[in-house]
Amino acid sequence: MRSSTVAPSIGPNVFIPVAEETGLMPAIGEWVIDEACRAVATWPEPIGVAINVSAKQLIYPALPNTINEAIRKYRLQPDRLELEVTESIFLGDSANAVDVLKRLRTLGVGIALDDFGTGYSSLGYLNKAVFHKLKIDGSFVREAANNKETVAIIQSIVQLAKSFRMTVTAEGVETADDFTRMRDLGCHQIQGYLFGRPMSFEKASELVHGIHQRLSA
Repeated sequence: MRSSTVAPSIGPNVFIPVAEETGLMPAIGEWVIDEACRAVATWPEPIGVAINVSAKQLIYPALPNTINEAIRKYRLQPDRLELEVTESIFLGDSANAVDVLKRLRTLGVGIALDDFGTGYSSLGYLNKAVFHKLKIDGSFVREAANNKETVAIIQSIVQLAKSFRMTVTAEGVETADDFTRMRDLGCHQIQGYLFGRPMSFEKASELVHGIHQRLSA
């Protein structure tokens, strides 16, 4: 009997830097965008999908055209697509990144600033009208249970976001206490293992259609 081996899983924290260094990120990014749009087109409205965009992708002026073509190809409403970027985009060619983000916003897609507060300070870019959402990193959520200073930081982020008319999402929520705390602090959306773990497209589709059927009943 021949034995077979299963290739080990490689996390995004490993393969994304390699893809960026080898110049493969644009091709991978185009495939991800097309697959995400194809998937969400099979789901009932208004359910959308969020795509993480690498800082390296934002230096390519063709990115808005790529996304626009995918939206047209699958006949999607643009607001069903959300792009998540991190503060690292401002470490390089920030002017070009902001320009690309503005072009993406004109398409009608959402732009979320992910892991807010954990990296390079991007406060100076919040008034550029390119972000519609701030996502509070899970490290703040976990620390808020025992640290009053962290609670104060979250309150400040929420107030800051509201002043710019942005939605606030709390990431990394794993317990009911985390949920209640983030809700009471004013977060609009809650995300984390409390509600679900990473799953395949097939399982995600079953979940989406099941919820839609229950809501429609």
